[in-house]
Amino acid sequence: MEGRREIPGTAPIGRGGPGRHRLFGDHCPPASLSYFQTRRRIPYQEAAVQEFRPTQVGESFGPTWETCWFKVELSIPLAWAGQEVHFVWESDGEGMVWRDAQPVQGLTKEGEKTSYILTRSLKESEPHSLTLYVELACNGLFGAGKGSMIAPPDPDRRVTLSKAELVVFNRDVYELLVDLEILLDMAQLLGEENQRSFQALYTANQMVNVCDVTDLSTLPAARDLAAAIFSQRNGESQHTIHAVGHCHIDSAWLWPYEETIRKCARSWVTVLHLMEHNPELTFACSQAQQFEWVRSCYPGLYARIQDFVAKGQFIPVGGTWVEMDGNLPSGESMVRQFLQGQRFFQEQFGRICSEFWLPDTFGYSAQLPQLMRGCGIQRFLTQKLSWNLVNSFPHHTFFWEGIDGSQVLTHFPPGDSYGMHGRVEEMLKTVKNNKDKGRVNHSAFLFGFGDGGGGPTQKMLDRMKRMSDTDGLPRVQISTPDQLFSVLEKESSQLCTWVGELFLELHNGTYTTQAQIKKGNRECERILHDVEVLSSLAVAQDRAFQYPASQLQRLWRLLLLNQFHDVLPGSCIQLVVEDALQYYTGEQGVWLGGHSPVGAGLAWWGCGGSNPGHTLVLNTLSWERTEVISRPGPDGTETLALVTVPSMGYALVQEPFVPPQPVAVRKQEDGSITMENGVIAVCLDTMGHLTSLQLLDSGRESVPDGCYANQFALFDDVPLYWDAWDVMDYHLETRKPVTTLLKPLEITLAGGLRGSVRFSLQVGKSSTLSQEIILDAACPYLRFLTQVEWKEAHKFLKVEFPVQVRSTNATYEIQFGHLQRPTHWNTSWDWARFEVWAHKWLDLSEHGFGVALLNDCKYGASAHRNVLSLSLLRAPKSPDSTADIGHHQFTYAVMPHQGSFQEAGVIQQAYNLNFPLHMVPASCAQCSPWSAFSVSSPAVVLETVKQAEDRPEALLVRLYEAHGSTVTAWLQTSLPVKEAMLCDLLERPLAQGHLPLEQRGLRLSFTPFLVLSVLLLWSP
Repeated sequence: MEGRREIPGTAPIGRGGPGRHRLFGDHCPPASLSYFQTRRRIPYQEAAVQEFRPTQVGESFGPTWETCWFKVELSIPLAWAGQEVHFVWESDGEGMVWRDAQPVQGLTKEGEKTSYILTRSLKESEPHSLTLYVELACNGLFGAGKGSMIAPPDPDRRVTLSKAELVVFNRDVYELLVDLEILLDMAQLLGEENQRSFQALYTANQMVNVCDVTDLSTLPAARDLAAAIFSQRNGESQHTIHAVGHCHIDSAWLWPYEETIRKCARSWVTVLHLMEHNPELTFACSQAQQFEWVRSCYPGLYARIQDFVAKGQFIPVGGTWVEMDGNLPSGESMVRQFLQGQRFFQEQFGRICSEFWLPDTFGYSAQLPQLMRGCGIQRFLTQKLSWNLVNSFPHHTFFWEGIDGSQVLTHFPPGDSYGMHGRVEEMLKTVKNNKDKGRVNHSAFLFGFGDGGGGPTQKMLDRMKRMSDTDGLPRVQISTPDQLFSVLEKESSQLCTWVGELFLELHNGTYTTQAQIKKGNRECERILHDVEVLSSLAVAQDRAFQYPASQLQRLWRLLLLNQFHDVLPGSCIQLVVEDALQYYTGEQGVWLGGHSPVGAGLAWWGCGGSNPGHTLVLNTLSWERTEVISRPGPDGTETLALVTVPSMGYALVQEPFVPPQPVAVRKQEDGSITMENGVIAVCLDTMGHLTSLQLLDSGRESVPDGCYANQFALFDDVPLYWDAWDVMDYHLETRKPVTTLLKPLEITLAGGLRGSVRFSLQVGKSSTLSQEIILDAACPYLRFLTQVEWKEAHKFLKVEFPVQVRSTNATYEIQFGHLQRPTHWNTSWDWARFEVWAHKWLDLSEHGFGVALLNDCKYGASAHRNVLSLSLLRAPKSPDSTADIGHHQFTYAVMPHQGSFQEAGVIQQAYNLNFPLHMVPASCAQCSPWSAFSVSSPAVVLETVKQAEDRPEALLVRLYEAHGSTVTAWLQTSLPVKEAMLCDLLERPLAQGHLPLEQRGLRLSFTPFLVLSVLLLWSP
């Protein structure tokens, strides 16, 4: 192009290059630079009084996860008066500047934040000598992986301080470079068919011709040329992009929880600094836990955040304690995510969130729309389905309908990212990608560095200012989530509706990875359920008993934290796994210890009883249970008893109790073993395979001829990249049945109240599996108590149950309900569900008969044609090279049944497996059975009984319809209830929610999968 000249100074800001002296003018080193290093993450007050040793630029510090504090003494030359002065700091660690004992700026090279603005125009009255402290974490924005972002952390990684200096910043040069960037991107990306691309190109060329880099006074004329282009406005039909600052911070992932606290501070203090000079900037921020961390550790910063929240710039969103996994938490856990989150936002900021904000999780349960609406939320934003491996999701703005019929307005940012940088390319992609053109003309654009934190930068804002209303580009306005959703609601009449789960066709390995975390989650969900039930009933029986509200809140928040979408799924480093397991151990300890305020909920029921041989059995579920229990005998041995315990109540063990049909266990001549209990009959071969499973009433066989159920199979498991996250479809081609027998099947209990057999296998090269198969009197299922010493690498262990059932759909339990998924692979949408998730059970039924698989801590599952599979263990090596290696114990069960799974009580039996009866010493030899609550309909589950959040004199009970039916149920109670009212999931009474107390109890009406919460006030 004739007359074009190259412009020195076009290298990226702060990264050197031939024109660096044009962007940065004079520079000088610190007057003094010293440091000290610590293994701990210590507060400023402790750090500032340490002994600092001299250091210099170019030195390295470490190893990984240690912290260096630098004392930086600066002396600004007097000759720089009137200039903009920056303190430039570059290292490959994450830093934060402290000034006057307060954090003021995050410094992260990966996040394009390498300078702190000391003054925008140095005045003589300003101090020219000052002292800064820089807190440097010896890890990067994405941890410390070696060779790959998701590789396990390199324990010996060191970070280098590559720059620390004072510089004069030439603002005019910077603004010119941003102008040129936008124009050149327009020229390149709008295409030759668009005349605006040529206008942008010719304007950029004119700017080059006008500009003389040796004379900065020529820059304004060049910038005027750019301003003329940027001032040419759009037409009214142009798409509007709502740009919202964002900073997705994983509460733990490639770094531990403690480092996340500092990430929040580094990121958020930088956002506030930007807001002070860009009053139009808005910033959406989720996760109440992160706010609580900053409130506790950085009170000065938190007070400033509260000020900007009041101004409407710093915007709390999401309404949950953390951005949790969208599949694996129980229904009650999901309610508590919202309950704890929304209450925190109300208490701290005077408002609850109106948008559920979950951009980065691995699928979304079909029960979420109802839970959102019950917690005051009718809007949902996410992005992750753009990662689908097979099928492109057909919408970006739509109504999402859950299994109960609840709908929420849902938006996926069409740019398919929650970490945009404000570039022309991203704006054009946002418009081009939008799959709902013609239906809506607005979309979200979340800008800022994320995952590891960082947030927006000044350059992102400056780019978007130039694109706010420029012909040829979409309109770009700094906006808020409320402004976006408000205009989407006005345009929503033509939107489509998606019914059912939002299934992510990727990251399906997260249903199985890190089995100990998943086991801890299930156990602690049970523990907290039981503590709340037993403590609530103890208060009802004895008003002197203190309900452990504050302790329960602390334990719930720990559990909710571990449900973060990189912790519960298992896609985190070993340090995070250790933290999570420690939290689970602590929760279990306060329950099992009995002496703690929480454990006292169980201990109270014993009332200090010490009568030898007398045992009180407690049932925390809402139906009567008849089960075999094991209890310590007088000589220290375990004795068995068959007990019947009322719903949510207790009964004394009565001796003797002879079952109507004892268990019979017999060894056959060929070494196989048969077991019967009057309900089912089974036959097992010497390897523990189930060769026959019959319902005795009907004689119906569950195992097809020539097939083995309880068949373990090992698969090669080598994903393309996301090791801990993914299971690829091609693993199915590598199936190898486990066939190496270590100890053949032998009888361990010969029958009566319980029969059991045991065997062990070698799995893979060096792992072992032992299993006790148990059949109890009167029990409709066969239990498999399994222990594995797992030592594999990149292997996947499953157990398979081929069944004599034909159905095109299998049913899987989800939160507060269930859904069906196909057993065939007719379409690409069907095939993409080759590995799915379930909670306590899955079932395959034809009319009149079916087989269910129950489990106590597993989530990964599949049902292809007539084979039910439960995913047991994986062995990924990134980001945790030790994932799943070690000892595992878990239980699953198989239950054949007549009729539908609803009629057969599969749901109740799965609860029974997960919520064992509790035994305490009885305080008296004569104790009548007692029930606190019962429900008249088997379709309705009483899930939760707890003290109401704001009413110590009230109980909150939560029920849900589990069958998928419309039903009326009576809730009966023996407690002295004087008033009852319906409330939402945040425990706010509903208008017209008063419930009359009738002789039969409370009359409750349910539609399919409806969740109801009821406040019960009792008499003093």
